[in-house]
Amino acid sequence: MELVIRCLVLYVLIWFFFRIAGKRALRDMTAFDFVLLLIISECTQQGLIGKDYSITGAATVVATLLGADILLSLLKQRFEKLERGIDCVPVILIEAGRVHPDRMRKERVDEADIMAAARQSQGIGRLEDIDYAILEVSGGLSIIPRERGQRRPGRD
Repeated sequence: MELVIRCLVLYVLIWFFFRIAGKRALRDMTAFDFVLLLIISECTQQGLIGKDYSITGAATVVATLLGADILLSLLKQRFEKLERGIDCVPVILIEAGRVHPDRMRKERVDEADIMAAARQSQGIGRLEDIDYAILEVSGGLSIIPRERGQRRPGRD
């Protein structure tokens, strides 16, 4: 039973830490991010297993983690507020061509991130050619280009 409790506590703690880190923490991993993830996994290993190096102990930890993940996904399907609290919601960073710097600051996304996504996904080279930029729950950026000939009051 101790293994199950340790596992659940670490599951919640790691979820909490990555929630604080934000959506972009794992989306575009650099070499440093990958090394950090490996270090985190090594640090949590002792907390999960303790002194129990048996196959039964390892199986208990794996079953607990998978069970917690399945239970959480079922609860998220049933309770929409829980899903929003755990997974967040997409955030509109550019809306109808209007940049929301407060949202960008909160999500730690800058114009360079948006432009990189715009170039990669849509071949867009200018910020004013973006109609919508949305930070998805996965941490990726969705870019919707401005339609050709579309006019915006006060912008053209």
